[in-house]
Amino acid sequence: MYPCKRIRSAGISRRQVLARMAGGFGTVALASLLPEYDSQSVIAADPRTQGKALDPLSPKPTHFPAKVKHVIYLYMDGGPSQVDTFDPKPMLAKYDGKPFSLKIEPTQFDNIGKTMASPWKFQQHGESGIPVSELFPNIAQHVDDMAVVRSMTSQFSEHTNGNYFLHTGSGLQGRPSMGAWVGYGLGSECQDLPGFIVLNGGLIPPGGLDNFNSGFLPAAYQGSVFNSGNPIVADIKPTEAKVGLQKNKLALMRQLDAEVLKRVGQVDELESAIANYELAFRMQSVVPELTDLHDESEKTREAYGMNAKTQGTATFGRQCLLARRLVERGVRFIELTCPSVGHDRWDQHGGLRNGHTKNAQAVDQPISALLADLKQRGLWNETLVIWSGEFGRTPFAQGSDGRDHNPFGFSLWLAGGGIKGGTVYGATDEFGYKAIENKLEIHDLHATMLHLLGMNHEQLTFRFSGRDMRLTDVHGHVIHDILA
Repeated sequence: MYPCKRIRSAGISRRQVLARMAGGFGTVALASLLPEYDSQSVIAADPRTQGKALDPLSPKPTHFPAKVKHVIYLYMDGGPSQVDTFDPKPMLAKYDGKPFSLKIEPTQFDNIGKTMASPWKFQQHGESGIPVSELFPNIAQHVDDMAVVRSMTSQFSEHTNGNYFLHTGSGLQGRPSMGAWVGYGLGSECQDLPGFIVLNGGLIPPGGLDNFNSGFLPAAYQGSVFNSGNPIVADIKPTEAKVGLQKNKLALMRQLDAEVLKRVGQVDELESAIANYELAFRMQSVVPELTDLHDESEKTREAYGMNAKTQGTATFGRQCLLARRLVERGVRFIELTCPSVGHDRWDQHGGLRNGHTKNAQAVDQPISALLADLKQRGLWNETLVIWSGEFGRTPFAQGSDGRDHNPFGFSLWLAGGGIKGGTVYGATDEFGYKAIENKLEIHDLHATMLHLLGMNHEQLTFRFSGRDMRLTDVHGHVIHDILA
């Protein structure tokens, strides 16, 4: 008997169709994403390679002659107060304790007090006569070598987003750090150490390690964190009894990884892991020598404050001395984070006098020694030094003795190769609240840094998600007025 031709199979529902095809959709999406993470796309994204494969950390040509080869970024986590450091405002003393007269923007905590004078005096220094707070008696000796920027702004008034913006040019998590961009653009002059090293003083900033990540760039460019304690790098000492045994293990891993690459093709995560194993092996012989400071004279150690009794000074002094040693070895980008001084970084919502004093004491002598040492050793002209927080602080009080976050106008300084020393650029209003002259944004700082390294920030791009991405996004201008 034949079935009735009018009866048909019920088929499948739309929900069942989607369920069965979900894996296929995922595969299509994965296929479109993987090419942007493999090494071939890295080569294709950079016209300087001319389609040739190369070690991700091998030196690469610049867009034009560079003024510097290295960057030391002195990151003052938490937001130092501009009106208490490098931007004196006599009007604050005149109206101290009175209601703040300018329009007040929303603040982080909206606990708005009276106009608050700086607890510290300012004095002019050097031939340039740049005024510096008494918080920095040692750094003040170098003002003729510094360009002080008083008109920097940020798009964010909260630490995590502000830190991402400062480090990556975006307030959102997941973008490559500026140190990763430098490594991607220039490679490294040192094949035995990472191109981007973070010297951790003990306080990882809000936002965590994503401040130093490689984002969508190949993983070989992410920051390597060196801790202040001992060991400076985890597992830096080999566990094998003989070097030959370790080399045999690495050779076997290299062979196995090569077979995997033959099957799956070139994938960034795997290739970066292979490169990191090789680099870690070389670091095992280099890092102990790097961090053994016994070959430094007692005079040098004393200059950096490594015997100081003030809290945090010895830690930051060691970081600054290691930064100089890393520059000597060819590391491209070195960032220093703050040591703990018993306060919340430079983030003084209360207890401003005590907190800023202790933070300044921790960094003042070591930074001064670093600047002098770079000069003495002939490294000055090839190194850019930047001092900056993620934003500044309000000229009016939070409560009675603190200052809230202020992204509308704050100070930072640059020194070293290519910088016009003894320069003050930009200005805030008479109370130091908002930038009113030559207003800048973090993108401009990034563009200037890349320019000094010989890179055009508009040409340093990486193809990701169908778009040519860059550190400065679609913004940024080089601050030519502070360049020599």
